[in-house]
Amino acid sequence: MTDAPAPLRLFNSLTRSLEEFQPVHSGEARVYSCGPTVYNFQHIGNMRAYVFADTLGRTLAFKGYALRHIINITDVGHLTSDSDAGDDKMEKAAASQGKTAWDIAAFYTAEFKRDLSWLNVRDPAKWTVATDYVPRMIDFAKSIASRHCYELDSGLYFDVSTVADYGRLARAVTDDGEGRIEEVEGKRHAADFAIWRKTPDGETRQMEWDSPWGRGAPGWHLECSVMGEAELGMPFDIHTGGIDHREIHHPNEIAQNQAYRGCGSLDCAEHSGARMWMHNNFLIDRGGKMSKSTGEFLRLQLLVDRGYHPLAYRLMCLQAHYRSELEFSWDGLGAALTRLKRLVMAAAPTREAETAELTDRRLVDLLAKFDAAISDDLNTAVALTLIEEAVALKKIDAGQKRAALAVMDDVLGLQLLTLSRADLRVRPKAATIGEDDIEATLARRKEARAARDFAASDTLRDELVAAGVEVMDGDPLGWDWRLAN
Repeated sequence: MTDAPAPLRLFNSLTRSLEEFQPVHSGEARVYSCGPTVYNFQHIGNMRAYVFADTLGRTLAFKGYALRHIINITDVGHLTSDSDAGDDKMEKAAASQGKTAWDIAAFYTAEFKRDLSWLNVRDPAKWTVATDYVPRMIDFAKSIASRHCYELDSGLYFDVSTVADYGRLARAVTDDGEGRIEEVEGKRHAADFAIWRKTPDGETRQMEWDSPWGRGAPGWHLECSVMGEAELGMPFDIHTGGIDHREIHHPNEIAQNQAYRGCGSLDCAEHSGARMWMHNNFLIDRGGKMSKSTGEFLRLQLLVDRGYHPLAYRLMCLQAHYRSELEFSWDGLGAALTRLKRLVMAAAPTREAETAELTDRRLVDLLAKFDAAISDDLNTAVALTLIEEAVALKKIDAGQKRAALAVMDDVLGLQLLTLSRADLRVRPKAATIGEDDIEATLARRKEARAARDFAASDTLRDELVAAGVEVMDGDPLGWDWRLAN
C-alpha cells in the first residue's frame, strides 16, 4: 500500500475523547484485558469483550506495533456482586458442585479458551492467573497500606479519599461516593473497598493465604493492578474491558494504581496506570437469557448446537461499533451467517492463488479506505463493507486480490481464505435426520418445485419439518437449512 497510513485514533474512556495512539514504548503496544472469573461458562455477552480486544490487538499489529497482550484469569477474589459484596464466586461454585475451587477453575478456563478459539480470538502473549500472583499482591498492598488503607475486622480497606479524582472514569461520583459498594460497618466512606479479605473466624476457605492482615484472600480489584504492573510495567498503553467494569472495578483499580504511583491527578491519564482505557458496550438480549443467574443462558455452545458457525457471531459483533449497544436475535445471527457465507464463497477463487504484489489501483484505494476506517476508533462496520467490495471486484489479478484480502482479514479475523462453504455447515445437535438424507430430500423437493408439482413439494417439506429441519426457501444462497427453533 503506497498511500500514507491514517493515524490510529481511539476513544479513551477516562478522558471521554478520541485520542491519537502514542505508544509508551516506541514501536510497542502493551495491552491488558480484564479476563473472566472462571466459576461458570461465559455467555456471549462476555465474549463480545474478547472479540473487541482481539480486533484492537489485530489493528495495533496491522499498524506496525509489536503487540504484547495480557489477559488475566480470575480464579480467586471475585465476589458474587461486582459491587464488592457477597460470597467468593469460586468458593460458592466449588461448594455447589462438590468440587475443589482449583478443579472448577481448570474446567471453566479450558471452556473459555475453547470458545475463544471458536471465535478466532488469538491467544495473548501471556495468560496471567490470579493465584500465581498472590505474593506480589501482598507486597503491592503492603507498599500502599500505611498511606491509603485501614484495617477492619473483615479485612484491609482502601480509603478512596486519599487519591485524586476517584471515580472520574465512571463519572458517577456523588457526595457519598459510589453508592453500589457493599455497606460494611466501620468503613470511612461508602466507596471504600477491600483489597484483602480476612477469612472469618471459624471458617476455612479453599483458597487462602497468610498476610499481615490475617489469613484470607485478595480483593478482585487488587489482582488486575498487580498483574498489569508485573507483566507490562506502569504506565502501559491500553487497558480494556466491558463497559460494566467502567463503573466500579476499573475506578477501584485506578485508585490503587494512583496510590502505587504517587497519587497524581487523573488530568494526566498515565497516573491511572494505563495511558488509555477502552470499553466495549453491552450485548442486549430482549429475551432475558444473557445473565448466568437465570441458569439457562446464551453461550457460544448453544449457538453451535442450533447450527450456527461461531464466526457468524464474530461477524455479528463486527457489524456494530464496539462502543454501541448490540442487540442479539436469532434472525440477526442468521443474517450474519448468510453474510459470512457470501464472503467465504466470493473469496474462494483466490484461495489457491499465489500472493502477488499490490499494483492495481482499485485494491490500493480500497486498502487505504480500509486503513482509514479501522484507524477511526476501530470502525469495523465500514471495514466489512470494504472487504465485501474487494471480494466483488471483477477482472482483477487473483494473486493481488488474495494479498488484499489477507491484509483485511488479518484485522477482521473471519478466516475468509481458509474457511470453505462446507465448514460453515454446522449440524444442529437436535437434528433427528442425517445430513445426507436432508440433502437428498431437498434435491427431490427442488425437482418437484421445478416440475411445478407443489403437492409433492409440500409433502417433502412437511417430512423435513417433522424431523426438526427448517427449509429456508428464502435463503439467497440456495443451499441452506437449519434446525427449526
